[in-house]
Formats: sequence, C-alpha cells, structure tokens
Amino acid sequence: MQSTKYKRIILKLSGEALAGEKDFGLDQSTIESIAEKVKELVALGVEVAIVVGGGNFWRGRSGKGMDRTTADNMGMLATVINALALQDAMERINIATRVQTAIEMRQIAEPYIRRKAIRHLEKGRVVIFASGIGNPYFSTDTTAALRAAEIEAEVILLAKKVDGVYDCDPVENKDAKKYEVLSYIDVINKGLGVMDSTAASLCMDNKIPIIVFNLNNPDNIIKVIKGETIGTIVKED
Repeated sequence: MQSTKYKRIILKLSGEALAGEKDFGLDQSTIESIAEKVKELVALGVEVAIVVGGGNFWRGRSGKGMDRTTADNMGMLATVINALALQDAMERINIATRVQTAIEMRQIAEPYIRRKAIRHLEKGRVVIFASGIGNPYFSTDTTAALRAAEIEAEVILLAKKVDGVYDCDPVENKDAKKYEVLSYIDVINKGLGVMDSTAASLCMDNKIPIIVFNLNNPDNIIKVIKGETIGTIVKED
C-alpha cells in the first residue's frame, strides 16, 4: 500500500461542483468521477468523510423575502439529495457508504452520531454528512469545520471549480493573483471567500489545515493525499 500524507480526511464538495458544467442539478459523469477517486483513496487506506453542499438545487440566501430559517431548512434538505446521489454512485462501484444527517430522516439515512461515524471510518466505510449541522444560519463550510474537529480529521479538502484561492475572481480578472499559502487570519481579514468566517475560525481554533483545489481534475484529490503541492493551503502562520 502506498504511503499517504493524511489518514483521515474531510472532503468538502459544493453543490455547484456536483452540477459539473450545468447551472442546476446533478451531473452524473461528475459524480461517478468523484466516486472513482474516493474508491482510490479508500484503497490507499485513507478514511474518507464527505460534507456536501446543496447550492446546485437551493441556497438559503436565494429565498428573497422568505423567512431565513425556512429558506435554510430547504437548503439543508437539498444537501440530502446530493448525499444520496453520491452514496448511490459509490455503492454501484462497491464502496461501503453511509449517509448521516443532522436532521433525522431514519427511512433514508442514519442520524448523525459522532461515535458511530468514527466507527464507520475505522471499518473503511465512507461517511457522507448531510443537512449541515441541522440548524439555520450555518453554512456547509462550517459543517465541514465542525465535523472535522469532531471526528479528528487531519485536513479539510475543499474542492472548488478554481485551482486555489485568489485575491479576486480569476474568472472576471485575468490578472488575479493566486495564493500558495495563507493563514486563517488572512482568510478572515481579507474576506477571500475561501469559506465563511465562522468556519475559518473553527479551523483556526482546532488547527485543521484547509487545502483548496480544483475538482475539474479529479486526480488532484489523489495528488493532495500523497502530499503533492496542489492549489492553496490555509494553515497556521
């Protein structure tokens, strides 16, 4: 078995990443590609937990004029759709997978129980955390930071549609500067949009590094795990 830099990870997938080139919904080829790379990680002995967003279906802040709590609850349900789609793709290629939700829906997934999640990981199962932390006003980035601390993950892999963190939008500005390394304080003070300030603060308090990389090349997941320098790393000074 090849050596890896990390033993237990959180892979944070945005809803937009699961949509592939589409503006809405799920792109099956993208999901299957992610599943194949996760299978490689499991074969390498890496314990993989996934936190999934729901922006390809609904974002709480999209509900203009709507009660914020209601809108955020709808967003949490959207993440469950994505989690089930990922689980299906993984199980079709024989990856043992469990979905755990912060909002109980026992007919389709397990409720989130920290010790049970850790036991699944120890047995080589992939665990997908859905429905955020179960409360409105908190993002799925915050969920990734919280779950990483709870299960003692060594790193958060933040899969994006860009190849790292820039000082401005690289799509709109060709002169945008890419950062190779950032501190948590840089992310918070500069408002770089890596993740919200609550999530960044949680990672800082618990010393959990964040690696931001491009999901368009799924091989990047494997490269990161093996210790190659990919994207942008956010860590202590």
